[in-house]
Amino acid sequence: MSFKSNLIKARSHIIFLVALGCGLTLVTTIDNRSASAGDPQSGGQMAQFEHITPLPLAITGTSTSEDLDHARIAWRYFENNTDTTTGLVNSTDNYPSTTMWETGSYFVATIAANRLGVIDEGEAVARIGTALDTLNTMRLFDDTLPNKAYNVRTGELVNYANQPVERGLGWSALDIARMVAALAHVEANYPELAPKTSRLIERWNLASMVENGQLIGGNMIDGNLRRDQEGRVGYEQYAAKAMMLFGFDTYNAYDAQSHLMVQQVESHPIPVDTRLHRQTTPAFTVSEPYLFDGLEFGFDARSHRFATAIYSAQETRYRETGILTAVSESHIDVAPYFIYSSVWGGGAPWAVMTFSGDRMDSRRTVTTKVAFAWDALFGTDYTRELVAAVSPLGDPERGFPEGIYEADGSTNSSVTVNTNAVVLAALAFRAHGPLIRTSE
Repeated sequence: MSFKSNLIKARSHIIFLVALGCGLTLVTTIDNRSASAGDPQSGGQMAQFEHITPLPLAITGTSTSEDLDHARIAWRYFENNTDTTTGLVNSTDNYPSTTMWETGSYFVATIAANRLGVIDEGEAVARIGTALDTLNTMRLFDDTLPNKAYNVRTGELVNYANQPVERGLGWSALDIARMVAALAHVEANYPELAPKTSRLIERWNLASMVENGQLIGGNMIDGNLRRDQEGRVGYEQYAAKAMMLFGFDTYNAYDAQSHLMVQQVESHPIPVDTRLHRQTTPAFTVSEPYLFDGLEFGFDARSHRFATAIYSAQETRYRETGILTAVSESHIDVAPYFIYSSVWGGGAPWAVMTFSGDRMDSRRTVTTKVAFAWDALFGTDYTRELVAAVSPLGDPERGFPEGIYEADGSTNSSVTVNTNAVVLAALAFRAHGPLIRTSE
């Protein structure tokens, strides 16, 4: 094949790499400007983070035999839960529903499994390609953006009970932005899939969920669509960074200062949003968005400091109480089946909150994905203790469960796409660094 033919074939990948470079330059420029002496973010609440020395990253460049055993266990979840027709993956074990967030997690898991040698590149491309084909044909909410939930087996719009719903539930800007981040990782690692990812980005009206630099979700309320600003400190900046990679102006979403308050937890400054979570419940801070930011993009200066403080509060709690602590959002195996185990939430440290804002501290979980992710990012003596505690839970036939209930040491037996994806991403980070890097 001639050089000209190769160049034409690679044009989508070249365009993406140029856009990626511009996006990363923009994020770096904004981050540097925010840290400058004349910027408001260098004063006020942000000043409390200036004394923090970010923990060094623990990239080793290698995988141990134990790492690879853990990776194969985590990948088992995807072998068990992928629909061969649609290419989509169940959100939890044997439950055929998914969101854009969880589909993004599947793409991240596949790239990570390939980097670790658990699957070969051909399988990774085939799996992601099949899912992209489905995403490029399934119906959108109001022909605009992906619905909040889909049936894995049919690709139909569904409600949260996985029942078909004609118009849909609306869209989640955070979920879609997480999927956009995953598409960036796919294009960076598999240029042959660039035509499919580009078609998807063009098919979705992403501009309709960005307004005045903010991320806007769409929510069906009493039969009417309501547009709401979406995202809180941590999640909002991760999502904004993903959208910037594709040229969207999400500076106001990336700015953490405007809605930031600091709460001291175990003598560490914790970044907390001043706004209500989803307009209904008190704000909370969890590990999740900082783990994704570090593992996928590599920290920026601000997120590295925030992550260091959030991690350090959890280690300090353990040092002072003897209670292993690794908290984030997670599924649980009893109603209401989803909780936010916070560093700070609902007006108090270490609160565990339901979606409706009720306290459920009895279900605080030493979370598997948090243990593996902190260990990959920072590699401390404490993170190794966390991994030693949760790694025996791995089931070679099902994958890793959510973790261990703090109250009685029993297993939180829910098995999910997100937990097993983060385990794989963490193990790949240890050996290869952030996913946004092109494959070697």
